[in-house]
Amino acid sequence: MFAERVDGSKSIRLSEIPTNSDGGLSKEIAEKQTKALGDRLGELADLMYFAGQHPLLVILQGMDTSGKDGTIRFLLQHLNAQGTSVASFKVPTPRELSQDFLWRCHQDTPRRGAITIFNRSHYEDVLVVRVHSLTPEERWRKRYGHIRAFEDLLSDNETIITKFFLHISKEEQEERLLAREKETEKAWKLSAGDWKEREYWQDYQDAYEDAINKTSSPEAPWFVVPSDRKWFRNLAIVEALVQALERHEEGWMEKLEKIGTEAKAELAEYRSTQRGSGAN
Repeated sequence: MFAERVDGSKSIRLSEIPTNSDGGLSKEIAEKQTKALGDRLGELADLMYFAGQHPLLVILQGMDTSGKDGTIRFLLQHLNAQGTSVASFKVPTPRELSQDFLWRCHQDTPRRGAITIFNRSHYEDVLVVRVHSLTPEERWRKRYGHIRAFEDLLSDNETIITKFFLHISKEEQEERLLAREKETEKAWKLSAGDWKEREYWQDYQDAYEDAINKTSSPEAPWFVVPSDRKWFRNLAIVEALVQALERHEEGWMEKLEKIGTEAKAELAEYRSTQRGSGAN
């Protein structure tokens, strides 16, 4: 597997996981594999949609410039827009601040058969909140348990949960920030805040490492995705999603076959009735 899967069976150190891995593949070969897996993802997503048994929640987290927006654009090339939505979480509104920290995210979790991609998520409340001391440590530390319980609730509702940390190096982030200054079409992304947040790089790495280790489970695993190479990032993510969905394919096929059998029986009964009434 190209991404580091973390399911609670062991702890990880982000500093020990490379950000620039290529999986031993050339870009050309990787992109061919990505295309094939993307087509497969589309097939599985359609089965999930029509079977209507499971929702899929895709959570994307990462430092600024790690590729969350690019990942979403990539995934939407392969998913049916009819059953896919994206929810982005920025600075909480006054209404959101008046609720518990999970309230705003819970409203956007997917229904059965649908896919929702979270661009940032409830994890911000143990990341930026921790790094900038926006709430007392005693409070944000309790949130790991609340997050696990929340994700257990979603899993009990048969939600397939996949959480991706887009793992880039500080050097790669700098290159991407500088590139934005040089490219007119990316100038709108410029923000002094991105440079200011770099001053807290290690604090964020520590916060992400704790969040990953404290909230991973077999039902809600994290995937640490080497993301310095965008083409490898896409391959690692689509591979993980295909594997997550394939485990349910047999059940979806059984459900759809049952639906088809019932539909045929209903049609046969209708035609029999029509023949009996002498209708053309």
